[in-house]
Amino acid sequence: MTSSRTLGLTTMETWLHDLIPLTTPAPPRTRGRPPILPAAMLWAGLLVCVVRGWSSQRALWRLLAAHGLWEFPAQPISDDAVYRRLERDGPAPLAALFTSVTQTLLERSRPDRTLAPFATEVVAFDETTLDPVARTLPVLHDVPRGASALLPGKVAAIFDVRRQLFRHIELTDQPHQNERQFAPLLRDQLPKGSLILADLGYFGFEWFDRLTDDQYWWLSRVRANTSFLPVHTLYEDGDTRDTLVWLGAYRADKAKHLVRLIQIPHGETVHRYLTNVRDPQQLPLTAVGPLYARRWDIELAFKLIKRDLGLHLLWSAKQSVLRIQVWAVLIIAQIALALRREIADQAKVTIFEVSMTLLVQDLPRFAAQGTRDPVAWFVAVGRKLGYIRDSRRIVWEVPEIPPDAIVAPPEDLVTEREPRYAGRRCGPHRTDRRPT
Repeated sequence: MTSSRTLGLTTMETWLHDLIPLTTPAPPRTRGRPPILPAAMLWAGLLVCVVRGWSSQRALWRLLAAHGLWEFPAQPISDDAVYRRLERDGPAPLAALFTSVTQTLLERSRPDRTLAPFATEVVAFDETTLDPVARTLPVLHDVPRGASALLPGKVAAIFDVRRQLFRHIELTDQPHQNERQFAPLLRDQLPKGSLILADLGYFGFEWFDRLTDDQYWWLSRVRANTSFLPVHTLYEDGDTRDTLVWLGAYRADKAKHLVRLIQIPHGETVHRYLTNVRDPQQLPLTAVGPLYARRWDIELAFKLIKRDLGLHLLWSAKQSVLRIQVWAVLIIAQIALALRREIADQAKVTIFEVSMTLLVQDLPRFAAQGTRDPVAWFVAVGRKLGYIRDSRRIVWEVPEIPPDAIVAPPEDLVTEREPRYAGRRCGPHRTDRRPT
């Protein structure tokens, strides 16, 4: 990026103005009439539509044809020309722009290194199914309500918990694809030593063993009816337990690596977790519950793109155009997430005290008014107007455990065995969709 201004010192549209030209180099000369609509204007206009809360291709056409954008004058184009151009160019330019924006924001961010300091990175894996396409579109009039054909696909994501940004995105047009289909591809985007937080849709002995063999850390809830063999108790006090176990008590399904089973009472509920971080000094029992609760961060990021930024209102039944809209919303989501972090830092509060819903709700107004420094405005009036308020997140209260209460395992403890995987399908379990 050529501009030295920080994100918090410019409006959303000014920041986009600085970014867009660098991602849209002039295309090579070809035969025929050159396009009337500059690529930079097309993609910038699409992103501005998301910022301003508009939700149709026709709104994009009106912006470009009637008003123009920034230094681009209005273009004498028809709405059909815009539709054809989007379909012809496809989602690749915006996918590349998402990668560029993400890299810039990750480099600028200040990660929270107090979170699992032993890990290279701390991330959450998850997928979300895109909402059904409206049957009001002509090509879908005869499709029955609730049919799979109305589901345009899924978004699989890595969310950087320390930096509060999406780190990597994969799209598929298969809405019922198992979550673990993309899991190896997501894992390969991460450096060794990263800690992966994932819900029960990713639960599987073979997957856990592969992560351990490939030098990744993982933390998961325990799936119901999972069998295990206790090997050594590190700590026990009532319902609070920390035990080394073998996953799989039966010959047909046995994991390779010894893991840690942690049981923590919280209110009237007893939570159980599994992890390959076997050293309780490295990952204390008291830190496990609050750490896994951060998996909920990716659910809130999905809410941002689907509800707050309007991705539930899909513009087209054509897959290429749908993906353009998805990438546009993801780009604006990244900027909104970074803007929220900037507000929290300047207001000296946690990011969870800054309302993302209200922030996104007022972005269109700031874009229209050209507010020069929205961060300063949010910080100044945040408490008074409720943009900054006490976080509603559950606070874990776990008593401290004296170091001498931990019973170290024997030095000759066997930590690997011959695995055997039953090969049963681990489908999209959704039993832990609520914050813990």
